Amino acid sequence: MSETVSVQVRVISSLNLVEPAKWDACANPEGEVYNPFLRHAFLLAMEESGSATAETGWLGQHLILENEADEVLAVMPLYLKDHSQGEYIFDYGWADAFHRAGGHYYPKLSSAVPFTPAGGRRLLVKPGPHHDEHKNQLLAAALTLLKKLDASSLHINFLPEEDWETLGTQGFLQRTDQQFHWQNEGYQSFEAFLDAMASRKRKNLRKERAKALENGIEIEALTGDQLTEEHWDAFFHFYVDTGHRKWGTPYLTRDFFTRIQQTMPEDTLLIMAKREGRYIAGALNFIGGDTLYGRNWGCLEDHPFLHFEVCYYQAIDFAIARGLARVEAGAQGTHKLARGYAPHRTYSSHYITHEGLRQAVGDYLETERQYVDNDMKALSQHTPFKKADPTGETDD
Repeated sequence: MSETVSVQVRVISSLNLVEPAKWDACANPEGEVYNPFLRHAFLLAMEESGSATAETGWLGQHLILENEADEVLAVMPLYLKDHSQGEYIFDYGWADAFHRAGGHYYPKLSSAVPFTPAGGRRLLVKPGPHHDEHKNQLLAAALTLLKKLDASSLHINFLPEEDWETLGTQGFLQRTDQQFHWQNEGYQSFEAFLDAMASRKRKNLRKERAKALENGIEIEALTGDQLTEEHWDAFFHFYVDTGHRKWGTPYLTRDFFTRIQQTMPEDTLLIMAKREGRYIAGALNFIGGDTLYGRNWGCLEDHPFLHFEVCYYQAIDFAIARGLARVEAGAQGTHKLARGYAPHRTYSSHYITHEGLRQAVGDYLETERQYVDNDMKALSQHTPFKKADPTGETDD
């Protein structure tokens, strides 16, 4: 019978208040698939660059579970927020309804990676015999903090399905959505991937790739020590330009890109398009243990299909070359379907303290989950891959 060890929970406002190695031993332990967004370096870069701070509405309330020997047993990225921006789990309607009813939705607590709609663990527990116990203690600490701060709700975004199911039995409301991911079926080349498609779809993709590189456009895929401040200057220029045109003020500061270049260049892939010696477009990706995560895109010139080439096709090329299992191309975008990216379900869990709001949101989510299921089933019928008819013949 194992002996119970006394533990305590610390709340820290910044990642610089915990040793990187201790955080990372919980966030990316041996045996778990590596996730770059959970790294101490990534989250600290968000804070110290001024991208995710109290001033921008992301006040750190990270939880650190440790024993009497100061060993960190579990951690949880957690923020007190006065808005819902940069989460990609949209609850603006909940906030508005509660406000009109006389309630205060903000502040709220969110366990998330800022500005990053990528799946991953949020209750980050170091492997060991007390793993489940430490996970429960971490969750209990988050709920205690929720009450102490008099926040309206606790949101745990883009978590694994297994944790989502468990939290559903512990009083959390369950929400689903969908993204489009490319799945590597053991392809040895991009041509092998195309061969899995119906003939007409295959021809369309080949035409798009050729069209994208017209007008003398060249593509560079850069990672590690290939990246320089010149590349980040260029990327930030079109990231900001595109952001202002599409969704307002961009979230990430220029300093963020310098910091990830200094601390995690091996996890970073920048795909850049150049014309006449000048960079004109680019896409930022992060490299996980089995997944390439597409994050940000920007351009200074519009060229047919260049966005698809830089963001989707080049990502597939890289994933095949690295032997990665999938490409997650970020939030939204049914146009990804025709490019070989299929719908995949995402999960979030929500604990709402006000009984009336909780009941209303719960009813809404029940309907929304059914809508997501139906939409995914419908979309799955329109992938570009070969389909067999009742005789066993394909539509190639």
